[in-house]
Amino acid sequence: MLSKFFIIMIFIIFSFQNNFSQDKELPKLQTVNQVDLNKYIGLWYEIAKIPNSFQDQCAYGTTAEYKLLEDGNIQVINKCFKEDGEADVADGLAKVVDKKTNSKLEVSFFSILGFRPFWGDYWIIGLDDNYQWAVVGSPNRKYGWILSRTSTLPDDTLQKIFAILEDQLYNPDDFEMTNHKN
Repeated sequence: MLSKFFIIMIFIIFSFQNNFSQDKELPKLQTVNQVDLNKYIGLWYEIAKIPNSFQDQCAYGTTAEYKLLEDGNIQVINKCFKEDGEADVADGLAKVVDKKTNSKLEVSFFSILGFRPFWGDYWIIGLDDNYQWAVVGSPNRKYGWILSRTSTLPDDTLQKIFAILEDQLYNPDDFEMTNHKN
């Protein structure tokens, strides 16, 4: 048990050091002015992402479904399919950290007896006026997602999104398009 605790503490320390050192080097990430959570909830298709270790198993069909809970938090259900067609589902929780705009959230997919020691930044940095697409990032620019209400987006919309990413000092070339088998 001690070794697991030790490993978790090293992970926490490394995560904090990594976030603080990268945040100091980059200008502040700008979020959208306002998010109506009632319009934001529902099913979103991942259009593209910066590859990350916690989605390595995802071969195609990645979605995120958000459900507003009575306490104001948001249930997060991420789903994708592995190469063999098996579904991989992660159930998490999001909480709003900027109640004035609702554009800064934290998400957790790990719980120990109801306690959630790890939270990740989920900042909405681009959002269609009709909530048809969204761009999500983190202050250190290590993570990023392009989401849509449909499994594809027109090229002109993607170009608009890539311009938002560039304005936020993301490199659009870092994003990998998500495969959605039809």
